[in-house]
Amino acid sequence: MFNFKKTNSGRFINEMFCQLVGPDFVAEFWKAFKDTYITRDDIQFIKQTGSNTIRLPFHYKLFTDEDYMGLTANQDGFARVDSVVKWCREEGLYLILDMHDAPGGQTGDNIDDSYGYPWLFESEASQQLYRSIWRKIADYYKDEPVILGYEFLNEPIAPYFENMGKLNGKLETLYKIGVSAIREVDNNHIVLLGGAQWNGNFKPFKDSKFDDKLMYTCHRYGGESTSEAIRNFISFRDSVNLPMYMGEIGHNTNEWMAAFCRTMEENNIGWTFWPYKKMDGSSFVGITPPENWDSIIAFSESPRTTYKEIRDARIDQTTARKAMTDFIEACKFGNCVIQDRYVKALGLKVN
Repeated sequence: MFNFKKTNSGRFINEMFCQLVGPDFVAEFWKAFKDTYITRDDIQFIKQTGSNTIRLPFHYKLFTDEDYMGLTANQDGFARVDSVVKWCREEGLYLILDMHDAPGGQTGDNIDDSYGYPWLFESEASQQLYRSIWRKIADYYKDEPVILGYEFLNEPIAPYFENMGKLNGKLETLYKIGVSAIREVDNNHIVLLGGAQWNGNFKPFKDSKFDDKLMYTCHRYGGESTSEAIRNFISFRDSVNLPMYMGEIGHNTNEWMAAFCRTMEENNIGWTFWPYKKMDGSSFVGITPPENWDSIIAFSESPRTTYKEIRDARIDQTTARKAMTDFIEACKFGNCVIQDRYVKALGLKVN
């Protein structure tokens, strides 16, 4: 997204921005970012490519009063999702709601904005919050046909932990907690269950019949682009006789993407890619770095473990604030670069 390397989670990025330009400016930056990053123009473009579904990631904090993206109360999660639902309805697109960052952290890495461990699996309070949020979302959208389904967790349980097997053994139970919450208010929508270890390990699943609207979801970013390379996904799908959906592909050559998309089509696996918009070429549309953005990147990479280090690394305020303001402008669809070859490699079209 921002081309930061070490500063690579939402919490780290927010803290770095606050160290650079102060919390008040950062709060305004996040509001403008949310207003700009995805708009009706983006949704219209996605539809024009021939796509039929959008996977919408969200942080659980959007549905709490926790400090997140410039707000410390009255988070605007429903208002933000409602806008995308409206635009998708107008364009005839489906929407998958993906809890990318769960209470306590489900992965234990930067992608879940956690503290480096999947505490969700060991924290009753986090599990109750996870359950409560999903119930609230399902109650709100229970009659919304634009919503294809609810994806409970993104890439649960990274492979770094000595007790990985024990954590894996808790995954299906945690999914059942989420399903039970949703079914209290919503019997209409599909629920999506991702495998452990980057959505790649489906061995933890022992019960595929606890709900009649289950779909499993896998991810893949590398390796061979052949059917044999995803034989484990295909075999699991066939063994449970339920759909398998490839929720993320990307960060690869256009040739690999084209070949792998053909493989998925041949094996009747629906897919979405990751991500839609960022600062390099592996996306539908690219953000052009604004002037002096390299100075922001340099600050993000600088040592900032002491107050002296923060002071020494901080760049001129006028330069920093202008670069951040210009980034918002660069995010607007009309200012982005359509990555034609990437889109076409996915078998989609560019007008």
